[in-house]
Amino acid sequence: MAKIAALSGFPEWLPSERLVEQHVIDVFREVAELHGFSGIETRAVEPLEQLLRKGEIDKEVYVLRRLHAEEGDEDTGADRSRTLGLHFDLTVPLARYVLEHQNDLAFPFRRYQIQKVWRGERPQDGRFREFYQADLDVIGQDTLPGHVEAEVAIVMAEILSRLPLPQVSIHANTRRLSEGFFRAIGFEDHTPVLRALDKLPKIGADAVSALLRDEAGASEEQAQKALAFASIRTRDASFAQQVRDLGGSGEMVEEGIAELTAVIERVEAAVPGMIVADLSIARGLDYYTGTVFESFVAGHESLGSICSGGRYDRLASDNRHTYPGVGLSIGLSRLVSRLVSAGMAAPSRAVPTCVLVSVTDEEHRGRSDAAARALRARGISCEVAPSAAKFGKQIRYADRRGIPFIWFPGEEGTGGEVKDIRSGDQSAADATTWQPPAEDLRPRVLAAQEDQTE
Repeated sequence: MAKIAALSGFPEWLPSERLVEQHVIDVFREVAELHGFSGIETRAVEPLEQLLRKGEIDKEVYVLRRLHAEEGDEDTGADRSRTLGLHFDLTVPLARYVLEHQNDLAFPFRRYQIQKVWRGERPQDGRFREFYQADLDVIGQDTLPGHVEAEVAIVMAEILSRLPLPQVSIHANTRRLSEGFFRAIGFEDHTPVLRALDKLPKIGADAVSALLRDEAGASEEQAQKALAFASIRTRDASFAQQVRDLGGSGEMVEEGIAELTAVIERVEAAVPGMIVADLSIARGLDYYTGTVFESFVAGHESLGSICSGGRYDRLASDNRHTYPGVGLSIGLSRLVSRLVSAGMAAPSRAVPTCVLVSVTDEEHRGRSDAAARALRARGISCEVAPSAAKFGKQIRYADRRGIPFIWFPGEEGTGGEVKDIRSGDQSAADATTWQPPAEDLRPRVLAAQEDQTE
């Protein structure tokens, strides 16, 4: 047999790790639907010309072609409109989906999507070539109210607060505030300023100051004010006066202050302790048109932002309509990888099975099957022992699998006895009425600090 080698960048979880991933997916879906978001799934491929219309990720797109072309097939390799590529995010497919189904959708369209994407980048810690992404968006037709920015952030804050994570903070800034401030202190073009400030976490303030002078044409005073602006972080609206004290003035600055204040106050009221006004956030402000968000996990800053997004006023457009939106996205596989590798979360057991139904002997396996059917009919996950080994061996088999209970069928019907393998307690029971404790019915994903024996 040929030697089997793992493919880097294509994660395959063990069953217990997959339970953690499923838990994250279930929480995302449950909270999104609680807020009225509808789930969709789009095709895995898009025409290459659509995937590359922004042009910045052409080296990361996987192209889809048949191994053997049939006779008469034309070579479409040079035609981007006929060549298919695997989608690298869920935003490009969403834009196409909205345009294609605009007559069938009710706007504002509230959508969530949990689906795999593919990127041909160099695999490293937390970065994969194939991974799940989870997106949450509200899309309007021609207009979209400003309060939606806070609403989407609230939903994402609720999702993150329910996951087995240490403290998560959602950092927010607005394009209008940053652009207005940089104009107020004398920058004609804010783009190189944002580009320089985006490098703060990697290269530090001194190097960014040099970039501001060299690439943005900043004076020493302007560079220092830009860095002071980027250092502002507050959990309330007090950022506003700090901006004004640095020289931020004018209509655009005040509008930006009002926008960010509204987001901070609404999210804080709904999910206390998670939202932060952080004026250092620069990534995305060259294409986001309103609030922008980045989310971080305390103690795991090396992971970078686990959730990001913001408002964009031109998701898609045609000759009749423009479609503005507000969206946030989680790199779900990346987050799960850290949850598992850092021991931040683990399932209470590695299998869904709650009960192993023992087999006395092969001649009477039918009794065990009948007991299992009765248990499953009431939603209790169970399996029948694979062999009629001695009961001690069957108990050890269940214990190794992490199954908490073993069932001993009676001579007739669904009666018998059930044993809690952990405590050793055993009692008479009927498969049509017996119920395990609620915490044992299904595997629970627990944070590291929780007692998994509870």
